[in-house]
Amino acid sequence: MAVPQKKPFVTPEEYLRLERAADYKSEYYAGEIFSMAGGSATHSVIIASVIRELGNLLKGNRCVPYDSNLRIAVSATGLYTYPDASVICGPLELVPGHDDMITNPTLIVEVLSDSTEAYDRGKKFAHYRTLPSFAEYVLVSQKEPLVEVFFRQGDGTWQLTPVRGREAVVRLQSLGVDLRLAEVYERVEFPEIAPLK
Repeated sequence: MAVPQKKPFVTPEEYLRLERAADYKSEYYAGEIFSMAGGSATHSVIIASVIRELGNLLKGNRCVPYDSNLRIAVSATGLYTYPDASVICGPLELVPGHDDMITNPTLIVEVLSDSTEAYDRGKKFAHYRTLPSFAEYVLVSQKEPLVEVFFRQGDGTWQLTPVRGREAVVRLQSLGVDLRLAEVYERVEFPEIAPLK
């Protein structure tokens, strides 16, 4: 009987060295490197629309949107990851000695897919919640015009506000702006769903 081989432990320093030389992005957690899958065309156009709209809404503001090339380090848990989009309000807080990792997102956006939805809603959200600056989490569906926003309350609990429909508007409280779903889903066509019989 073959004995499964244990993956070698990778230090954060080794991960960063490998990641900076790689042609693809990977997450790091607890000594392991996890390759990040590419997104669908729908995923790509949604996140491009979100970033464009946030950029327009925040023009001249101290809050700046970033795309998925900005790595976030979750110091409390040791996760290094690339959210689909993030917004940082105020100066970037870099990991000491590194100019390509930040620790202070105010808002994070993830576009949900079948392969990552459970992780984005569960463990990844739990990691993000340990970031002191993190105030709002935006989950965007690819299957229907639906945006779910989790906002950190003063007592540390998170309030969920789901918003559905192309004509809907969602308030991003941490940024003080309204995001129109018509803009988020501007170039997205959803399949027709047959009525139940």
